[in-house]
Amino acid sequence: MENIYKPYLMNISDTIDEAPGVRTFRLNFLNEEEGKNFQFQAGQFALYSVFGYGESTFCIASSPTRKDYIECTFRQAGRVTNALRELNVGDTIGFRGPYGNVFPIEEWEGKNLVFIAGGIALPPLRCVIWNCLDLRDKYKNVTIVYGAKTVADLVYKNELKEWNARDDVNLVTTVDPGGETPDWTGKVGFVPTVVEETAPDSKDTIAIVCGPPIMIKFTLPVLEKLGFKQEKVYTTLENRMKCGLGKCGRCNIGCTYVCKEGPVFTAEEIGKMPDEF
Repeated sequence: MENIYKPYLMNISDTIDEAPGVRTFRLNFLNEEEGKNFQFQAGQFALYSVFGYGESTFCIASSPTRKDYIECTFRQAGRVTNALRELNVGDTIGFRGPYGNVFPIEEWEGKNLVFIAGGIALPPLRCVIWNCLDLRDKYKNVTIVYGAKTVADLVYKNELKEWNARDDVNLVTTVDPGGETPDWTGKVGFVPTVVEETAPDSKDTIAIVCGPPIMIKFTLPVLEKLGFKQEKVYTTLENRMKCGLGKCGRCNIGCTYVCKEGPVFTAEEIGKMPDEF
């Protein structure tokens, strides 16, 4: 019987320091045959392990359209992520996944897309953004609203420049008041406020939101005010993931096991979860 906890062995082929305490790994399968057979979809997550330290859960940040590698982005926040930060090109880590449900991007074909992200929550949306941009002719207008506390905290800075240079993407970047620098040309303000100022048209549009819980809490009413129906607004609760299999019970919100039923939910589904969420 297959061991469901056995990880793939992955080689770190590249590293990028995105922001203070935030790093991206590009990973390749040590077993080439496993790499050829591996498949995932936008929105799924995985567990990344440093042998002798444990494993930590976060999204797959690269698009499934990019077949030769997978990428993950993490912030140093504890025992495992601190150990991950000490690794370099050529080192080996464990990778267990993919887990969870997915963003239904096929259902979004022919619609406008609005991506809204805050801080380190851009990686889960980066996967979906690149997936849709790599299939650009299947979607209409694409708007990305992304904010962080300070300019230094913005992740994927080179990709932000690339998106900003594209004539088929409307990128709006913002930092919190006091987080700007003298050469900052983006907006200054909290993400929910900037979304309201940007006022994306809700007609025939899907909104995808990911960020700190407080950002999501204040962004959802803004989208409702702009005319977005709850079933047309998606988010991901991948920060609630633990074992990935729904066995440890630490991912539950009320009777919902996020590992098994998520991490992707609509605002309508979120609204049915306990108030304490």
